[in-house]
This record gives sequence, C-alpha cells and structure tokens, in this order.
Amino acid sequence: MIDEIECICSVLLAILFAHAIGAANISWAAFSGYMVMRGHLTDSLLRGVLRIVGTACGAALGLAIVPLVRASLPAAAISGALIGGLTLYGAMTGRRAYAWLFVGLTFEMVLLDTMEHPAHGIAAFARTRVLEVLAGTVACVLVSCLSTVTARRRWPAERTPSAKFAGWHPHAARHAMQAASALLLLPFLWRAFAIPELAQSAVTIMAVMLVPLTSLGTSGLAPVSRRLVLRIAGCLAGSALAALCLFAARGAPAMSPAILIAGSAIGVAIGRHIENSKSGIVYAGTQFTLAILVTLVPDSYADAAIGPATERLTGILVGMALLEPVLLAWYWVIPRRPTNGTPAAPESTDL
Repeated sequence: MIDEIECICSVLLAILFAHAIGAANISWAAFSGYMVMRGHLTDSLLRGVLRIVGTACGAALGLAIVPLVRASLPAAAISGALIGGLTLYGAMTGRRAYAWLFVGLTFEMVLLDTMEHPAHGIAAFARTRVLEVLAGTVACVLVSCLSTVTARRRWPAERTPSAKFAGWHPHAARHAMQAASALLLLPFLWRAFAIPELAQSAVTIMAVMLVPLTSLGTSGLAPVSRRLVLRIAGCLAGSALAALCLFAARGAPAMSPAILIAGSAIGVAIGRHIENSKSGIVYAGTQFTLAILVTLVPDSYADAAIGPATERLTGILVGMALLEPVLLAWYWVIPRRPTNGTPAAPESTDL
C-alpha cells in the first residue's frame, strides 16, 4: 500500500510539474513518474538518472540524424531500425539497460513524430521529450525522499539486485534484429495509411521485445507473444476503466478535471497492485496503468478531449499487431539454432 500511495503522489506531482515547465505530452511525464518509482530511494534515483541520460542521448541523436533522413523514407526507416536494434541489444546485455532502452525509444519518438508532423521543429520534439522525463523523475525523487524519512522508516523496502553485463550474445543480437525488422516497417506503414501516433507503436515494439536472455530459449517468439497478450489484456482493461471515467466526466463538465484526476489515481493504484502481486500477470499491471494515464491525463484539463487518447491507444495496438507477424516470419523463415546454454542476463526492464 505504501508503494501504491508513493506512485499516486509521484504521478500527480509529475502532471503538475509537466504543466509548469511547458511539456507537451503530459501523459508521458505522468508515466515517467510512475515507472521511475521504486521502494528504495537509491533505486528510484538511479532509475531516474538513467531515464534522463538515455532520453537526453536519444534526443541528441534525433537532432543530429533526423534532419538528414527525414526527406527520404528509406533512409528514415533504416535509421530507425538500426538505432532501435542496437539500443535494444544494449538494453538486453548491458548493465545500464534502462538508459540503453531510452536512447532508442527517444530517437524513435523524435523520428516518427517529425514524420507525422513535418511542420513542427525537430528541436521542439526533442526538447519536450526531455522535459517530460525530467518532470516525472523529479516528482518521483521528491516523493521518494519524503517517503524515506516518513513511511519507509517503519516499512523499509529492499534494494533491487544490480544487473550484470552479459557480453556478446548472438541470440540477443538476433532478437534485436527481429525488433529492428518491425521498426523498419513503421515509416512505410505511416506513409501508406497515415496512422496517427506511430511513435507509440515503436515504444510498444521495443518494450515488448525487451525480455531477459534467460527466457529466450530456442526462440523469442513464446516469451514475446506472452508479453503481447498481457500488454493487450492490460491495455484493454485499463481502457475500459478509463472509458467509464471519461463518460462520467462528460456527464458532469464542471467536475471533469476532478473526475479525470481521481480516475488516474485509482487506475495507478490498481495497476501497481497487480504489479506487486506474485501472479503471472504482473506485466499486465504496467500496461493497465499505461492505458489509464494515456487516456485520462490530457495535455490540458481545460480542454480535455478523447481524440488524442484514442490515437495513442491506436498506435499501441498497431505496434502489437505489426510485431507478431514479424516474429512468426523470423521463426519460420530463419529458425534459431539451439545452443547448449544461455548465460545469465540482466532483469527485464520495462518502460
């Protein structure tokens, strides 16, 4: 319960900070405040630093590369696949998995946002990605500090075990190439169908593909497919609760902000409760919270609209729908060779 209260306070404070500093995607700041939070202050601080460093490096890569490739669809697709694949491999095998992951995620978001909105400046996209993560991280650390000197003195939390460097791992490289294959298709998909918020599709692909090396077995198809099922289930459940809150908010316009904020807090508590359980659906709890925050945290409470939320959820679902056929194609066309064993790897780190 202490952990759930910490997450609620962190998310609400992140929303406040994001509005104060002029971030564009408030829901991403709220989700940052949720995901950075860990029971021990040291873990929260480290996780926040890694998220900021990874985001800053990814934004810098976006500023350097996107202007050179945005005019060419093949060049944009190749750059997205290359950087996404390399950073996913680093996240699967390196000690600082969280930073590696956010280098790739941020670059993909800047690239695809720029393709979708070519009239907007690339620097503006990169800047708001950094501001969103800063808002969420600062909120989380402040709440964690306060909790450390109050509630956590009576109910202390254990430290998260440190990840270890796995070294060169050919099957992790193959797995990263599968993710790169899916990322390669996103710019062409956008050009063909003008699907909004494909940046969320890239986030989904990389997050779902980030699995521990020890769970790959003879193929990554099984663990990734299971994560896809849990992600879909969590997102649908969160969307259902969010829809009820939205209907209630539309029925009482004067109370709309209060209803949306209350719904966000309840959704965060439910999602974290699922995460903290010992069941097999822990990953669905994170996705439940993601759907809640994407839907119920508008960029402006004064002008809350369901359109941006449905577009972001559409992007998430498109990423899921695209990834599974790519994995099946790799599984049947380029089967993985069995090995005698797989070395230990860092614990899987989600968004």
